[in-house]
Parts: sequence; structure tokens; C-alpha cells
Amino acid sequence: MSLIRRVARPMLASVFVVGGVQTARNPGAAAKKAEPVALPIAERVPGLPTDSESLVRINAVTQVGAGVLLATGRLRRLSSLALFSSLVLTTAAGHPFWQEQDEALRRQHLMHFLKNVGLGGGLLLSLVDTNGAPSLGWRARRRAERAGAALHVGRDAAAGAIHSGRDSAGALLARTADALPVG
Repeated sequence: MSLIRRVARPMLASVFVVGGVQTARNPGAAAKKAEPVALPIAERVPGLPTDSESLVRINAVTQVGAGVLLATGRLRRLSSLALFSSLVLTTAAGHPFWQEQDEALRRQHLMHFLKNVGLGGGLLLSLVDTNGAPSLGWRARRRAERAGAALHVGRDAAAGAIHSGRDSAGALLARTADALPVG
């Protein structure tokens, strides 16, 4: 069992589960920070609520659910993708260091921004990890090569059978002609 499956995924997932539970219980502070990012998204996506507190709760529940799935190894690619998407939105809303005027706050937001970039890297690794199995691309190429080889072998076999059948038919005709009484 790989180190990623045994240790890294559950540790990575725990960050999202704990943070998601805390945010779902008390979305107020996060909702204020999220407004500049969340509301424009809500306007463009039909069916989403238009208040930032509900959007923050949806994000928190997504983090908890996807975090639990990732930690248990179920739907790991889908949960990694959901967490990565959530992390991008959360980072853009919560840590805009580029907008901060106070140098101390700017450094603090930059530190959290870079931490989230690291978490995102871990999620991307989890997203592409195949648990030791060949990737989908490799498997598809391998099957295509095998199918092409089978077609080539089948075509050669068919050509050989036709050639052999022609020779057999010719030989049979010759024997038949020899056995017929002449004239």
C-alpha cells in the first residue's frame, strides 16, 4: 500500500473535514470574505442561492463530504477534484494578499495562500494517482495496439485461408479432371 494511500490522503482530507465543519457551524466571517468571489459565481450558475452565507455553507458541506470520501478512498478522483475546486474558490476569497495594504496582513495572507497552493498540489497528486495501476491513457493505448495486432493477424490468417483454399480447390479440380474419362 503506497504512502499516499495510507497517510497522505487521510491527512490531506482531515484539513478539509475539520475546516468544513467549523465553517458550516459558523459561516458568518467566511461569508463576508467570500462575497466578492461567491456572488458573481452565484449570478452565473442557475440554481445556486444568491446569499453568500448559503454559498459558504454549501462549500463547507462539499469539503466535509469530499474530505470523508477522500480519506476513506472512495471516489477519490472525484473527491480530489471537488476539493481542489473548492480550495481554489476558498483561496481566492479568503486570502487575496495582493489587495492587502498592511504589510503584516499581506504576509499572513500570502502564507495562507501558499499553504493552500501546497494543499492544491497534494490534491492534484491524489487526482492523478492510479494506486499502482496503469493510467487510463496507457490502458487505452494498449488495447488499441492489441486490437490492431489482432486485426493484422486476422487479415493474414484470412488471406492465408483464401490462398490455401484456392490451392486446395485447384488441386481438387485437377484430380477430378484426371479421374474423368476422356472422350
